[in-house]
Amino acid sequence: MRSPFLRAIVVAGCLLALPGGAVRIAAAAADPNKVLHVAIEAGDDGFDPSRSTNYYSGLIEEVIFERLLTYDYLAEPVKLAPMLAEAMPEVGDGGKTYTFHLRKGVYFTPDPAFKTDRRELVADDVVYSIKRFVDPKNRSPWRFLFAGKIVGLDEQEALAKKNGDRFDYNAKVAGLEVVDRYTVRFHLTDTDFNFAYILASPTTSIVAREVIERYSDDTKGHPVGSGPYMLAEWKRGSRILLHANPGYRGFVWDFQPSANPWDQDVVAAMKGKQMPQIGVVDVRLIEEEQSRWLAFQGAEIDYIDRFGSFAPMAIPGNKVAPYLAKRGIKLYRYLEPEMTYYYFNMVDSVVGGFDKEKIALRRAIAMSYDIDEEIRVIRKNQAIRAETPVPPGVVGYDPKYRSSYHYDPALANKLLDYFGYKRGADGYRTLPDGKPLVLTLWSTPEAIAREYDELWKKSLDVIGVHFATAKIKFADQIQKGRACQMQFAGAAWTADWPTADNFLQLSYGPNVGEDNYACYKSAAFDAFYRKAQQLPDSAERNHLYLSMVRQMEVDTTWVMGATRYKSTLFYPWMLGYKKHPILHAPWPFMDIDNTKRPAR
Repeated sequence: MRSPFLRAIVVAGCLLALPGGAVRIAAAAADPNKVLHVAIEAGDDGFDPSRSTNYYSGLIEEVIFERLLTYDYLAEPVKLAPMLAEAMPEVGDGGKTYTFHLRKGVYFTPDPAFKTDRRELVADDVVYSIKRFVDPKNRSPWRFLFAGKIVGLDEQEALAKKNGDRFDYNAKVAGLEVVDRYTVRFHLTDTDFNFAYILASPTTSIVAREVIERYSDDTKGHPVGSGPYMLAEWKRGSRILLHANPGYRGFVWDFQPSANPWDQDVVAAMKGKQMPQIGVVDVRLIEEEQSRWLAFQGAEIDYIDRFGSFAPMAIPGNKVAPYLAKRGIKLYRYLEPEMTYYYFNMVDSVVGGFDKEKIALRRAIAMSYDIDEEIRVIRKNQAIRAETPVPPGVVGYDPKYRSSYHYDPALANKLLDYFGYKRGADGYRTLPDGKPLVLTLWSTPEAIAREYDELWKKSLDVIGVHFATAKIKFADQIQKGRACQMQFAGAAWTADWPTADNFLQLSYGPNVGEDNYACYKSAAFDAFYRKAQQLPDSAERNHLYLSMVRQMEVDTTWVMGATRYKSTLFYPWMLGYKKHPILHAPWPFMDIDNTKRPAR
């Protein structure tokens, strides 16, 4: 999940605004003989930016569609940069208006939906794309990005609901002003200093109305964007084939290195090249970790970034193993701005609610789980403990913060005893009213998931709580999470934008039915969240972030997991690779040297 990430997440594409504000455009130079072979570990759910939340869908959407803003490829810390916009927005009225001037001559890829061969992307497309988030028929999981933020947009949504969910896309919305063909101005209901980050998310990619209306029954299967790649083939649950967009305007690779020593080699390999270079991206679904590892060893895929159980043999001491180094294989490793967590369904009859005995049960379950054992045994020390929902590398992260509870099964048992969860003759507890107590963990069917199941059973046995599992596909798990239909489940979220509210919105009450899978509603938390939205980066805002985290701990809505290292192994024919903290598909910024690749 993006959150998944994240994202959900998730953002990429091609940068046109170079450091220093200079813009250099060149014809695309993609070579169809340069084929990048990629593996993903879970299936997508189609490619409609405002309707897909699957991380792997977002990965593809990043390079098919474009949005107003993106990020500089090399800058550390991360830095926003224009994409469809000519420059960064003009911000006025104390952070309540954002004006964007679009690049001229940006075209959607050809499609039968268009009446002309070349359909230019204009300001009306931006407005249409934003309206889609509140169209009741879309049931967008990303509605929260704009709900309550844009003048007149909520009212238009309410009117649509009164009219049988018929949204009037022709109606004017005061907060979405088309100044002229290439200029759009957002009028916000209140100050929002994070609004620019939202417009750099791939979720806010720009689509064409004609395409959406033509393929209304299957918009996820007909992605038509203006980005560097286009969908050439899609075998659902099996393979995604992307071809370089022949009508894409291209750009010259001219990013400036950060202080990261890795950047020097990237710049040396890529500087001055016309982009994109890679003509084909072949994405295969390989769910099992062992199968992905064997595919990488056989050079069937060009890089691998999820190989946890094989880490001891692949990167002993976090360095490339000699037998891999002899093949020229390299390692890029960094701590991701992400976290994993387990969430309780706060409306579940067994674990939900705010009564003291319910909070005590959730707290005891949280204290029974040894996250350090998970990191050591299952994750092979490729992660660190997450003390807070706000991970390192994100604005608002406090390295000194410590959770108010940790692994302590003895105290967990005392807590359950005190609140009337009595043990039976078999050693397992019942609810205070004598009814059975069973915790059901919903998880995916892959082999690695069974290792987590076993650790949870071991943990819960110690405190006398019966454990059960329910197996479900990843995409279905997301849908059930939104519908508040799972008692207990795990998730992960990676940064869609680099501020704490991107993670804390996962617990914001109005986001129930979207990304608030815990179905958590707290008046105190929500008040902190709304106030933080109105503040710039400051000590006051960080204090509000801290208050939100503490409120979650008081109510014990989550069991915090880990923040993972992203370790990517790749072959020497892959040039220009660097994993951006927010961007997730580096393909438009890379090259392939086929002279170094063995014959396939």
